[in-house]
Amino acid sequence: MSKTLTRMDLSEAVFREVGLSRNESAQLVETVLAHMSDALVAGETVKISSFGTFNVRHKTARVGRNPKTGEEVPISPRRVLTFRPSHLMKERVAQGNRA
Repeated sequence: MSKTLTRMDLSEAVFREVGLSRNESAQLVETVLAHMSDALVAGETVKISSFGTFNVRHKTARVGRNPKTGEEVPISPRRVLTFRPSHLMKERVAQGNRA
């Protein structure tokens, strides 16, 4: 069974590692996530060294196809969030596969 890392887990880790109170730790995590979200909404790139880069891409309108019926369906232009892990993060994840 895979585990999901949550906001609460992050704030608990800050509480244990940094020594802030639980409320301060939760507030710190929320503030960091809010700054990241605001930057992405504004179209900025969020780069976290040794972790990866979050970016907003603009996709143009195109014609897609319903795989069940083969019917062509128009897909409207949209913004999508992408994440590109750093080479260090890729290496860490790959190392975990060998454990």
